[in-house]
Amino acid sequence: MVDTRRYAGPRDLRAMQELTSRIWSPESRWHVGDLAWGRFQHVGREAEWPTMLWDAGGRTLAWGWIELPGHLELAVDPGRPELADEVLGWFEETVRDTDRSVVVSSAETHLVEALERRGYLRADGGPFFVHLSRDLQALPEIRLPAGYVARAVGDEDVPGRVLAHRAAFHPSRVSVESYSAVRDAWPYRQDLDRCVVAPDGSVAAYCLLWLDEAAGAARIEPVGTVPEHRGRGLAGAACSAGLRAARAAGAALAVVAPRGDDAYPVPARLYRGLGFQDRARSLHFHAHAASDAQS
Repeated sequence: MVDTRRYAGPRDLRAMQELTSRIWSPESRWHVGDLAWGRFQHVGREAEWPTMLWDAGGRTLAWGWIELPGHLELAVDPGRPELADEVLGWFEETVRDTDRSVVVSSAETHLVEALERRGYLRADGGPFFVHLSRDLQALPEIRLPAGYVARAVGDEDVPGRVLAHRAAFHPSRVSVESYSAVRDAWPYRQDLDRCVVAPDGSVAAYCLLWLDEAAGAARIEPVGTVPEHRGRGLAGAACSAGLRAARAAGAALAVVAPRGDDAYPVPARLYRGLGFQDRARSLHFHAHAASDAQS
């Protein structure tokens, strides 16, 4: 028998991460680090995120995370593909009067089939993400301009690290409070949180990696460079430092999922230049609220 329950805090996040790790592959949409970063990078948004878990036999078999007004993220054990319909049914009941969107990986065929079965239409135009991976042998050298230093983010660096993120992704809701919550979340590791410090002592670039020890895989999320310091190879240096730290921590593989469309080509170019190769891509599905009224 499958039971459902509403998300109630960090213990449920760990249950979601356990499923995510158990079914993970380099082509997967989600990594345990994505869930930690996504849940904690902002504060005060919990009311915007209805979340449900499906459990059986003491294990989480599926979860759905709605970002209001009408977007769904989900994971479903491929051994229980029928639960994809239950997650989508819950989504449709929760979000009734607005257009709905869902993103999955092209490798998650059980989710693609459920979406198509329920009448969702694939959007072929517009932004999408590519899932890239590389092994951690023969890593690129860390190359920095004179005066710049790559190192792990220390407690004293948190305010500067937050300022760097806010500059790189302006406008951003990341704050010292939310980044401190990220640092407190499992499986954050300080040795995998790397920054490049400019000659004036400010954080100029950064790369955060998340290690799934069970999978032996590290996920890069996020990477950024302060605009005034771009064009100097700092993001590549931060990533190279992070990949070396991940290898030292036991990872055999690294993955990342940048934009793949021509409108935003720089990140994917950076990662492919670091030896990452294509594995899958995101697929975006939509259903219009008007179609509900006609059915």
